[in-house]
Amino acid sequence: MTTSTRVVIITGAGNGIGRATAQAFAAAGHHVVGWDLDQQAGEALVAAIADAGGSAEFARVDVGSRASVEAAVARLIADHGRIDVLINNAGILRDAQLVKIKDGELVGKLSEQQFDEVIAVNLKGVFSCTQAVVPHMIARRYGRIVSASSVVGLYGNFGQTNYVAAKSGVIGMTRVWARELGRHGITVNAVAPGFVATSMVEQMPARVLAEMVARTPVGRIGEPADIARAYLFLTDEAAGFINGAVLSVDGGMVVGT
Repeated sequence: MTTSTRVVIITGAGNGIGRATAQAFAAAGHHVVGWDLDQQAGEALVAAIADAGGSAEFARVDVGSRASVEAAVARLIADHGRIDVLINNAGILRDAQLVKIKDGELVGKLSEQQFDEVIAVNLKGVFSCTQAVVPHMIARRYGRIVSASSVVGLYGNFGQTNYVAAKSGVIGMTRVWARELGRHGITVNAVAPGFVATSMVEQMPARVLAEMVARTPVGRIGEPADIARAYLFLTDEAAGFINGAVLSVDGGMVVGT
């Protein structure tokens, strides 16, 4: 990996994959700018990186708010003068079946609010963050953008209409932006994680976790560091000819229904 310092935005940096990604980039010698809504987690991340000898700062940013994103980018440019890498990692879940029928009666459904909340963060948030930073990358003719899709964005998944729509949309936007921005020295790629041992996954019943492992050919669920290493690789100088790709990091899993 290159040792040259880059200014790296990581959204959803407070916990899970985002936290592991921030630590990986800091360990590689880059300056990490962590964005999250969880102020306490963000401050703890910065302290942990500093204790390990790295460089980081935190900003409380809501990627679902265009104003919040634009204000954060303006502050960052004022402080550092550039943005080299954007990792669009932030995401939320609001799972529900499209409709749920019991004994011939409608007993539940995915609400409009649940749909809109996931789209706002997981899809529009990626759009807003990318559009806000790209002009600064174009000005310097350099940039690396990697966004979180998901294995379910490739194959679909039961009870996740909103999440799958967003993660499939991320893939589509990635391929468009790779075409539009490559001539400006900017590469745009996506990572499609499988099931990863975050706090959300670890709270699932043991039976469900066992089923996940059984469906994963490598025989385990992923660790946050597995995804962090993929992000780090795709932003490295050695990956400069990779553009518009979707890298599955899922242990060989194909999601079923």
